[in-house]
Amino acid sequence: MRPGASPGGGDRGGPSEGTGGAEPPRDAETASGTAPVGAGRAVGPAAPGGRRISWQKWTFMPAFLTAALLATWLWFRGARLDSIAHQAVDHGKVWLAVRQHLELTAVSTVFVLVIAIPLGIALTRPRLRRATPPAMALANLGQAVPALGLLVLLVIWLGIGARSAIVGMVVYAVLPVLANTLAGLRGIDPTLTEAARGIGMSSLGVLARVELPLAVPLILAGVRTALVLNVGTATLATFGGGGGLGDLISAGIITQRMPVLILGSVLTVALALLVEWLASLAELLLRPRGLEVAT
Repeated sequence: MRPGASPGGGDRGGPSEGTGGAEPPRDAETASGTAPVGAGRAVGPAAPGGRRISWQKWTFMPAFLTAALLATWLWFRGARLDSIAHQAVDHGKVWLAVRQHLELTAVSTVFVLVIAIPLGIALTRPRLRRATPPAMALANLGQAVPALGLLVLLVIWLGIGARSAIVGMVVYAVLPVLANTLAGLRGIDPTLTEAARGIGMSSLGVLARVELPLAVPLILAGVRTALVLNVGTATLATFGGGGGLGDLISAGIITQRMPVLILGSVLTVALALLVEWLASLAELLLRPRGLEVAT
């Protein structure tokens, strides 16, 4: 065996010669802070729960909500309810109110996403940029009008029912998603899009593979805000015949039955906190790999 030959056979040079081909990937790994492809594949399943989100984020809010709801349930069971209070909560009316509240929130949020995100994308294209000020003024009008007044106007126009409540919630919650979509797409460094076009990407390819992934964090933050707004606004649906947890709150106020009022209020707050927590997890998990932060 010649000097400098490796024990496994074949002629190999010294350390600088043998490791020269492997050094760039190691440098790239150190610079980016990410694991190699093989290592990333091995730890991939644990990444969403461990590397991106701390265990406190996973457990604190569910534990708090469970304790709060359990304490409310125990208190409500021990409260003295007369026939009027029983009439407001018996025969599955509480679960019906919760289900209606969730349906109002989910349907209105879907419409907000369908309207606001494509509109925000369209307004950042060169042909429609001039339409941005009127569109934003119209979106701001929804939040400038008081939610209850807007609901009353929609009831006069569309009639009593869940449809009026959903339209009002969409008008009220479209602004944060639209504004964040515009801000996310406008905040992208122009050199990135120019480089993508320089390598032959089409306009649609640049949008789908460069612009939208970089704008995702801001868009998700807007969706999170819209969700919480919709949970709160859905309580006003009771004044338009739309149902929801507002029925319990309204019944507690009208009949002056404090247990019914407290039950409806606690369930509304708990639902808002639960939706906010789930939205925050989705915001972290859906954020592109290169943009996530440990939380």
